Amino acid sequence: MKQSNYLLLFFLLSLCPLKAQTSDELKSWLPAVDGWEISGEVEVFNPDNLFDRINGAAPLFIENNFREMTSMEYKKGSEYITIQAYRHATPEDAFGMYTAERSSDLAYLPVGGEAQGDKTNLYFFAGNMYLKMWSNASGDVSEELQAIGKALAGRLDADAGYPSVIRLFPAEGQVPYSAAYITSNFIGHEFLRAVYTVKYEKEGQAFQLFVLDGGSSAGVKNILAQYMTFTKQTDELKEGALLVKDRYNGDIPVLWKGSYLIGVYNENGDTVAGGDDLLKELAGKL
Repeated sequence: MKQSNYLLLFFLLSLCPLKAQTSDELKSWLPAVDGWEISGEVEVFNPDNLFDRINGAAPLFIENNFREMTSMEYKKGSEYITIQAYRHATPEDAFGMYTAERSSDLAYLPVGGEAQGDKTNLYFFAGNMYLKMWSNASGDVSEELQAIGKALAGRLDADAGYPSVIRLFPAEGQVPYSAAYITSNFIGHEFLRAVYTVKYEKEGQAFQLFVLDGGSSAGVKNILAQYMTFTKQTDELKEGALLVKDRYNGDIPVLWKGSYLIGVYNENGDTVAGGDDLLKELAGKL
């Protein structure tokens, strides 16, 4: 009986994606790259000292539930490739940090859940890690960066991709590479946390669909109560459709379903054509 329990445990563990929990694990996963040597130097940073390395950018990482950063290097003479691997509390947080730093100046590449890069830079997420890589090489080292990135992504989460909630959003009209996860301060409100959002362009309108994960029905009710206090509305808070009259963001139709609050938001405050149908379609998948 005891042996069968061990076999069951081993089987269940084998189904779980690998998550690097230590700097030693990460360093051991670095692949050999022709002409480059893996440096023996490894630096580790936590929320208390991350400011020492990235200074002004640290608050955004901490807001996205950063836990630990491991910095590693490859060297070839005076040239180097630096890898900064940021471990976050959840895969959603790592995805959110990656999306917060997306750049229109970089190309999208097939590494991890999504990646951007150029000749000397590569940024991607996989599992609960957000990885930033760059080099001072004078030439094109994109192949080397992608080889390293793919090796690490394969160990972190070989099936890395968008969070499951993001994959439920309606496909028609989606703006490519606009999916994001926002830990707090969505549309300027600190209490709007854990928000999945995708931008759309449809029928001449630009807007966002979003899903807020309140953790429970009571959690959503608490968030709505704070929102209604801000808007000075006295609507009865119950599951179903509501209209939030946000004086800074315009009227926002929302639909409360269980632990989720689904909404459609237009930056100009305009009514989104077919918005109610989109809310119902997305709610039906949650």
